[in-house]
Amino acid sequence: MRVELSGIRNWRHDLGHCLHTTMGVLLQHHGHDPLQILGAAWGFFHHPGDIRREEYYFPLHREGLLESMAPHHPVHSRWHWPQNAQDGWSEVRSAVLDGAPVAVAADNFHLPFRPAYRDVHTNHLLTVWGFDDDRRLALIADPVPPRFQGAIPIEQLTDARDSANPVLHDRDLFFTDNPVANRWLEVSIGEVPPHDRDFVRHVIDRNLHGFGATGSGPELVGLAGQRVFLDDLADRLAAGAEPVVDETFIATGALLAMTGVHGDYLTAAARDFGAPELLEAARSVDRVAHHWSALRIAVAMARGDTAAAEPSVRLRSKQLLADQERALDRLSSAARAL
Repeated sequence: MRVELSGIRNWRHDLGHCLHTTMGVLLQHHGHDPLQILGAAWGFFHHPGDIRREEYYFPLHREGLLESMAPHHPVHSRWHWPQNAQDGWSEVRSAVLDGAPVAVAADNFHLPFRPAYRDVHTNHLLTVWGFDDDRRLALIADPVPPRFQGAIPIEQLTDARDSANPVLHDRDLFFTDNPVANRWLEVSIGEVPPHDRDFVRHVIDRNLHGFGATGSGPELVGLAGQRVFLDDLADRLAAGAEPVVDETFIATGALLAMTGVHGDYLTAAARDFGAPELLEAARSVDRVAHHWSALRIAVAMARGDTAAAEPSVRLRSKQLLADQERALDRLSSAARAL
């Protein structure tokens, strides 16, 4: 038997990563514009010490992964954890046979189309959208460069999904030491509200409210939580706390992606509705995204001498917060003008 689902197209944002690209592929299959769903939310939420070593890390502040990424939309996701590799493929095959492409975790070390093939272990995410039983092939979509949409042997996919994802040498960084465990993600989508002025205004208002929130426990939320996060980052770098490098690289990757995609969401909305104030706000959000990118690189380069990075990180954090406050002010004005 051979099954190939329709409506599978690559989607990617330059500042996103495999989580956003994979969710984009799935959302397009369901007939939705990924930017309108994945780009709506912007906020800050962080669980200190709860950093999952996977490329598709996102801080969970709702029931599931996609719900946390897209809290303004009726979406739902659920991880499945099969007992073994055989069950892992059987479950994914059944879901595709029923008409649903699924996201699967995989180790790039075992994927022949990834640059890390047979070189670097890393916990990645991609889409399975078909199979050929007779030829023992799985159909894969992975928009992350160099971009791949096609067939690979089921055995290779199984090796990637069943990988222990070990740390073997000094190139296995950030997303290793976390078994892939054959996990796969089921996604469902309810009735999506129309993308109009009222909904965009509602989205901005909710995001602004979120930035004004304060946490009641160890979780860091809103702009106040972001200040604590950045201050703690600089303090830990100065103290030589080596784990801060991997933790920050993973956590800020999610923040960078969310901010960058939101900037493009605002840009698209500004053009859709002829809203110049919104376009100015989008540019301000883009500026914040690039602060996160620079901060992430600075911390990643600090391995082995974290204290040396502390002054530049503290300065970048100050600039980031100042530009973020300006972006929030401009968003507030743009929402009133919509």
